[in-house]
Amino acid sequence: MAVEVVYRSSRDLERLFMDKAEADRHDKMLELAELLAEVLQKAVPSLSEQQVEEAGIYMAKNRDVFAKAFKSQPDALSELLNAPVEVVEKVEPVEEGEAAAPTKPAKAAKTTK
Repeated sequence: MAVEVVYRSSRDLERLFMDKAEADRHDKMLELAELLAEVLQKAVPSLSEQQVEEAGIYMAKNRDVFAKAFKSQPDALSELLNAPVEVVEKVEPVEEGEAAAPTKPAKAAKTTK
């Protein structure tokens, strides 16, 4: 029997990662998305909770492009306009102490016997 080490984001218990750094990046992206959603909700109260959540995740996933645009390079946003639309996965918030059943990772590393 082989043993695999997997990592789980503390903000998204459904996703498993084979690499700790990747799990950390995902966790930080979700943290940024949450803060962006709060700011968007405050700025545009007429947006639904789902809309601000999706916009926050989209902005967090594309933070490098938005950072360039905010640093006097507005043309950087054309990169997002020309890219295919990516559907945002809804991530359910997890309360501390709450555990979810682990799911199998999309790609598992094979080990030799």
